Amino acid sequence: MQQHFQPGDRKEFRRIVRQEDCAAFDSGNVHPVYATFALARDAEWCCRLFVLDMKDDTEEGIGIQLTIDHTAPALIGSEVLFTATVGYIQQHEISCTYTATVSGRLIASGTQVQKILKKEKLERLFAGLSNDQKQP
Repeated sequence: MQQHFQPGDRKEFRRIVRQEDCAAFDSGNVHPVYATFALARDAEWCCRLFVLDMKDDTEEGIGIQLTIDHTAPALIGSEVLFTATVGYIQQHEISCTYTATVSGRLIASGTQVQKILKKEKLERLFAGLSNDQKQP
């Protein structure tokens, strides 16, 4: 793992809200605005941008925490600006805070934490879970 970043460093990601980003469940469409679960995906991606620059070829990031305070809607076609800020990096863990805004209006904020682990360790973990599920 490479240590390129310090607390306070920032990365940005922009998302245009699409129809598939809107709230819909098995019961049908709820409303034509950016769903919290789609916002969560994009918040995690914005924070993951740090991990992509930090991990080496034998490592991968895995999310371990995500909080969302979804305070305002964003309509289809809106451009959402995510800004992730490094809060801390400890050993193989990176924590970021993020904000999501539309034209300067805050629509969400929260934190996201990832660990950077060896791929083989993750493969062993996942294989163990797979074995657990096969047993009666």
